[in-house]
Amino acid sequence: MKVITGLELSAAVVLGAFYVEGGLRGDWLNDWLTGLVVLLLIMWFSFRGVFRAVFGGVPKEFRDAPIGIGTVTGVTRTGLVVNDQPQLDIRLQVDTSDGRSFSAVARQVVDLTDLPAVQPDAILPVRYLPDNRVVLATDAPTHELQAALDRVHVAKGWLTPKQLHITEHGIDASAVVLGMTPTGHTSDGRSELRLGLRVTRPDGTTFDVTQDKKLPPTAIPQVQPGMVVRVKYLPYDESDVAVLTTLSP
Repeated sequence: MKVITGLELSAAVVLGAFYVEGGLRGDWLNDWLTGLVVLLLIMWFSFRGVFRAVFGGVPKEFRDAPIGIGTVTGVTRTGLVVNDQPQLDIRLQVDTSDGRSFSAVARQVVDLTDLPAVQPDAILPVRYLPDNRVVLATDAPTHELQAALDRVHVAKGWLTPKQLHITEHGIDASAVVLGMTPTGHTSDGRSELRLGLRVTRPDGTTFDVTQDKKLPPTAIPQVQPGMVVRVKYLPYDESDVAVLTTLSP
């Protein structure tokens, strides 16, 4: 039985200010991605029970298939209705752990209250086959989703092994943005920035570091000069930090 809707969870995620840079195997992921990850995981577990109730989990041929990360590009109703819930063709751009990207369609019955979770630009995990057929990964436990997201983000170049290590093993700190210089844009719409940061260690001392980051437009207001941001860093290597920004509505 559904207790909370996807839309209510969306609001809860935004109001809760989940963090956007850090590592997946812990509570964080590099750069802006943690906001998507947390949103993905919480909303996913909120409505996947409805999918499983209708289908009994993923089809047999998809069980144990690899997990990719799907970005919704469009949604169309098929005309079929099951228990007053519409069946949708969810068009997706899928990124895989080997660096591939392909278009696919997941046909799924969706609870009416969960429609906001499958709108364009939403992020959903999928299981995929070699012929690029996909289903929503309603059977995937949290640790499997996290591992898959790690692999995809490393393969896409959004997360380096060193940054993943920082997010897994670094310590929390705060930093003041001393300077922010735009240096370009990536093909997927992120802004390339050079950030000057003054990081405060837990003992109150500080160190300065300059970082090149790739952030989505929604994160730019949070890294303006004078802003205070949360970071993670390795106490034995202060040359790199993970900047934690919040998920913007």
